[in-house]
Amino acid sequence: MPMQPPTTTHQQKQVRVVSGKPIFYEPDKVKAARSKLMGHLYNHVPDEPMKGPIQLVVKWIYPMTKKSVDGQYKTTKPDLDNVQKLLLDSMTDLKFWKDDAEVSSMLVEKFHSGIPGIYIQINELK
Repeated sequence: MPMQPPTTTHQQKQVRVVSGKPIFYEPDKVKAARSKLMGHLYNHVPDEPMKGPIQLVVKWIYPMTKKSVDGQYKTTKPDLDNVQKLLLDSMTDLKFWKDDAEVSSMLVEKFHSGIPGIYIQINELK
């Protein structure tokens, strides 16, 4: 999916206390990142949810910086596990699968490139 990958992550959820009870909520930046992901994923939702075990290959491709070269691994924020959580939650909400617990294998990488986006390959494992 050619796009500017979100840099806001699932980890940026907030908590406030109401009547002595913690209430978790998504700030506007997290809502916007989720909406962006879901908007780009929407046209790729399978007709039927995939069934596990599922292998997921994801390459997060971020824009070039003055210090990077094309194809260089990205070693700065956002943390890979945090952006991946938001992606998995979005794919679950869109019914790519019933539950992201069915994802049994993942290869996830992040790079710099002149063409930013997110490459996703999903395989049902036998």
